[in-house]
Amino acid sequence: MPWWWWVIDALALVVVLTLATLVALAMRRRVLTRRGGTFDMSINRRSGATAAGWTLGVAVYGADTLDWYRTFSARLRPRYRFVRGEVHVEGRRVPQGAEAHAVHAGHVVVSTSNATDVKQLSMTPEALTGLLAWLESAPPGRSVNTVL
Repeated sequence: MPWWWWVIDALALVVVLTLATLVALAMRRRVLTRRGGTFDMSINRRSGATAAGWTLGVAVYGADTLDWYRTFSARLRPRYRFVRGEVHVEGRRVPQGAEAHAVHAGHVVVSTSNATDVKQLSMTPEALTGLLAWLESAPPGRSVNTVL
């Protein structure tokens, strides 16, 4: 067998593995969004208006938790879990400068304090309204934790 057949076989293998990875990511997203109550949400563990540190992801509502999954990951378990009573929204703003290119178009940035090391969230204004409603609809005995 000539050497160039080995090169063609290697290139074909790379193409097949790339396609398989893309299909797996698409299937994972489909499984995550099938439950409903999902929206695109980016997170940043840094504070301030900077383009560095933003990670794209998908958030999924649960009864008392908001689970966050990285967009480009094979994990089926959430990377972050925000518990309803432990999330405090401190303010919102429009992305500034290069930060506008680091998050999805049309998203707003929300400053937050919570039990994780996440300092900022990015989501659409409609998703923010849903998040605030979810936080405020806590069962009796839990404090309302939004300050805008």
